[in-house]
Amino acid sequence: MKCPFCGDENTRVIDSRPADDNSSIRRRRQCDVCGKRFTTYEKVETIPLMIIKKDRTREVYDRAKIEKGLVRSCHKRPVTMDQIETCVDAIEAEIFNLGLREVESSVVGGIVMDKIRDLDEVAYVRFASVYREFKDVNTFMDELKKLLK
Repeated sequence: MKCPFCGDENTRVIDSRPADDNSSIRRRRQCDVCGKRFTTYEKVETIPLMIIKKDRTREVYDRAKIEKGLVRSCHKRPVTMDQIETCVDAIEAEIFNLGLREVESSVVGGIVMDKIRDLDEVAYVRFASVYREFKDVNTFMDELKKLLK
C-alpha cells in the first residue's frame, strides 16, 4: 500500500479490526519512510447481478423492488416489516446462491412466489395476480384452487 503522504510503498499494518458495518476491515498503517499513519479499508469486491427482463433488456438487481412488491402485497395484512425483511433476505439468498451473473426475471418471480406463499396466502394471491398477469377470472380461480390443495 502506497503512503498517501510521501508515496513510498513500504508501509505496514499496525492495527486491524472490523469496520462499523462488519462488511469491511479497517486497517491502521504506518509508513516506514516518513513515519506517518493512515487508515485504509478493505472490502470484498462483488460483481453486480443483472436481471434479464421479459423484453430481454438487462438491469442491475435491486433488492428494494422485491421489498416494495412484498409490502404492497401484504398491505393491510397481519404481516410485520420484520417478517417481510426476513422473507426478502431468504429470497435474496436463494437468488445469489444460484451463482449466476445474470438471472431471468421469471426465475426471480418464481422464487418470490414460493417464499410469499409461506408468508401469507392473501399476499400470495395479490402478488400472483400482478406477477402472472391474470387475463380473466378463470385463470385467477385456477391459481386459488392450486393454493387450496
